[in-house]
Amino acid sequence: MNTIKLLLSFALVSTLFTSCYTEVVVDDFAEPRLSVNQLLSSYELWYVDINATQGFGETPFLQKAFTISFRNGVVYANNNIVGLGDSGNGFGIDVGEYDAYDMILDVFHDIDGFETFDVFQVDNNTIELYNPNNDTSYFLDGYQRSNFDYDFVFYDNIHYFLQEYEAWEKTFTSNFGALNEFDNENYLQFLAGGNDSEFRSSQDDFGINPNNLIWDYTGIYGVGNVSGDMYLKTLTLDYDFFDNEYFELSVINDGKIELYHPDSETVYEFKGRGYIQYLKTENTKGKSTDSKQDKKRKFKKDRVENPRENTRVK
Repeated sequence: MNTIKLLLSFALVSTLFTSCYTEVVVDDFAEPRLSVNQLLSSYELWYVDINATQGFGETPFLQKAFTISFRNGVVYANNNIVGLGDSGNGFGIDVGEYDAYDMILDVFHDIDGFETFDVFQVDNNTIELYNPNNDTSYFLDGYQRSNFDYDFVFYDNIHYFLQEYEAWEKTFTSNFGALNEFDNENYLQFLAGGNDSEFRSSQDDFGINPNNLIWDYTGIYGVGNVSGDMYLKTLTLDYDFFDNEYFELSVINDGKIELYHPDSETVYEFKGRGYIQYLKTENTKGKSTDSKQDKKRKFKKDRVENPRENTRVK
């Protein structure tokens, strides 16, 4: 009888321990989430994919930048095609300061002032910067300088490269080729703004300051691709009151271009005069007179006094 009771006691205790035991199995461990500062600094260059922009607003410093970089509180940008890859060791120029916290990015741009963004990681090398003030998102693709194709960006944006000089002065005309009306054109100018496709030409003598040129003709210009050759473009000058002039456009260097005129088989070379650096931080019209330290203090003060939550619901 005692033996039976003892066996029953062991069975009861075993049942109680079994009923209280819960097995916990962890199959996967979630990878730790990157902080916004780690995310922004994970790539040296962020290419602004302007064609992917969503919304009807505009954030000026992103709209004009080809690349943006975030390095130790300083924002760098490549705003110009001229010097792309060389300026600032590939980072471009210092255009402002930033602070990042709780997936929020605050930027104080030297020219355009304060902007704030919600930051979302789209995939391994793409982020979205959502500006709640204008309800617009910009999408940035991350690259290291060593694997960023500066040449592609340069040749894919020749249209803007032509606008980065106040004028292009003719420096060479080949001895071969038939005489034609364009022989008389000594200067070209490609205008930014407006419809972004206007040009002017002048027959003034060589060596004149671009500010003193008299522009004889105006029109619309277009740059096209040549199938199978990334380094060769077409340039069409559509004069307001004359026929079009068509050229094959080659870039010799950051300040010189070659135009081949198929109709006459003449080759011309033009040199850029009066380089325009966009959003430069010195001697810029409308630039605040505050020092960088003053701006930084104001920037920090505004963030402390006006904290906010991540405002966009994904």
